[in-house]
Amino acid sequence: MADMGAFKEAVTAWAAGGPGGPARELAARLSVRAVVLLEGPSDAAAVGALAAGRGRDLAAEGVCVLSMGGAMNVGRFAGLLGPAGLGLRLTGLCDERERPYYARGWERAGAAQHGFFVCAADLEDELIRALGVTRVTELVRAQGDLRALQTFLRQPAQRGRIAQQQLRRFLGTKKGRKIHYGRVLVEALDPGRAPAPLDGLLTSL
Repeated sequence: MADMGAFKEAVTAWAAGGPGGPARELAARLSVRAVVLLEGPSDAAAVGALAAGRGRDLAAEGVCVLSMGGAMNVGRFAGLLGPAGLGLRLTGLCDERERPYYARGWERAGAAQHGFFVCAADLEDELIRALGVTRVTELVRAQGDLRALQTFLRQPAQRGRIAQQQLRRFLGTKKGRKIHYGRVLVEALDPGRAPAPLDGLLTSL
């Protein structure tokens, strides 16, 4: 039986130049109503974790959470999936520096200009500020990464950076670490303490 994963694969293939028929068929069969366009898998892990923590199954609700493989791809995906394509509602989450890509993508797709949410720096920065440096360090220890963090902090490049910046950099130093901590940090949030962009995104769906 087809599921949202199959729809994501069909859309990704379509965006890469493949046929659009499979995505159209799956969108209808799965009653897809909205797509969340995200830069990468760490953002998708965070959105999924927050939704699960609030007792929501986004796929069952007809919402596809899609990692695009880079913010510069947003125009292509928005065009295929938005009003000019499959006619789905578009939303998304991006870093401040990616706002222009999203704004142009939304405009070209004929989508509502305020339909996406923007993190001040990036989602990791938002989560670290929401939890606090002490709590994030505790989580790093609990995940068995404290020694790696201590080694990282001894690097000359980290001197002069504040603790929040150091932690943010650390999360991106190893393949898969941002994805893992995207889930871990969200699951550690107290109820009602989700960063505003992430909370706004989920609430809008």
